[in-house]
Amino acid sequence: MQSIKRTTIKDVAKMANVSPSTVSRVISNSPRISEETAKRVKYCMNELGYYPNAIARSLANKTSNTIGLIMPVRPGETLLNPFFQEALRGIVRGATVCSYDVLLATFQGGEDEIDSMRKLISASKIDGVILMTSRVNDNAIKYLREINFPFCVIGSPLDDKQIFNHVDNDNITASYELTKHLIDEGKKKIAIIAGDKNLIATVHRIKGYEKALIETQCKLDENLIYTGDFDEKTGYTYAKYLFENKINPDAILATDDLVAFGVVRYLLEKDIKIPDEVAVASFNNSILSRQFQIPITSVDIHADTLGEEAVKILIEYMQEGKVKRKIVPHTIHIRRSSSSKSSRF
Repeated sequence: MQSIKRTTIKDVAKMANVSPSTVSRVISNSPRISEETAKRVKYCMNELGYYPNAIARSLANKTSNTIGLIMPVRPGETLLNPFFQEALRGIVRGATVCSYDVLLATFQGGEDEIDSMRKLISASKIDGVILMTSRVNDNAIKYLREINFPFCVIGSPLDDKQIFNHVDNDNITASYELTKHLIDEGKKKIAIIAGDKNLIATVHRIKGYEKALIETQCKLDENLIYTGDFDEKTGYTYAKYLFENKINPDAILATDDLVAFGVVRYLLEKDIKIPDEVAVASFNNSILSRQFQIPITSVDIHADTLGEEAVKILIEYMQEGKVKRKIVPHTIHIRRSSSSKSSRF
């Protein structure tokens, strides 16, 4: 069998009539090379089918052209959550457009997260990090700021005193508007089943819920506020608790579609009419919320856009050193779980 000769940097240099070191400088985008020479070298690379491998590029640039994605792994299996799936899709799309690879690292929590990042960074495997969540006391953010390593968070700071790259929705406003919708539908006793109480998104969504109740002079009752995991079991368990203990809300706001599925499953089992007796509203607008046997009113937070914007912000920061903040607008889709009239706003 005849072997196929592999094109080398010397072949490109010979065709372009330049030295191999000049070809290397073109690959590393050196400003020392004229535009005319760079165009000629790139033309020759294309003609010869020469593609510098990732290791060669990283040695030339002293970068890896790789973004590290740090993702939590909980018993509920994070990757099964539609939010993380959509955000990951946006991250990969954004990275591909910018010619970056994505390296996924998972952790169980606590120091394990810091260890995961330390290993990636010390091995020079990544140029920057995207964190998928922000927490009340966030050790990951503290660590990355201490070592001055580029990062962007899909989430918000707890307050304006904390300044770092991030992209998020206005979760307070989204939750406020969703709660107001339930109130406008005539609901007065609204429970909220939220996710992890240590997540900033949970804190903000509860704030928005409380703000709407206070403004409309509805009763703010701590017995109607629950936090747990972002999964179906949490929704089912708390819905069961609410009705078995005769708390009997006339609406339930879930801060994730998976939680809402659990709520609806319990209500259907008990023949509780939706939305006449109990309305249900949620967050994330996953495809399942639209295709469920009772379509669920849900806030579209555009998770794929959050992921794509996180990549843009991170890469711009690595190039320019400017900290950026972006708020992605949300859309509320009104469906049968809360109203007889479908709409969106």
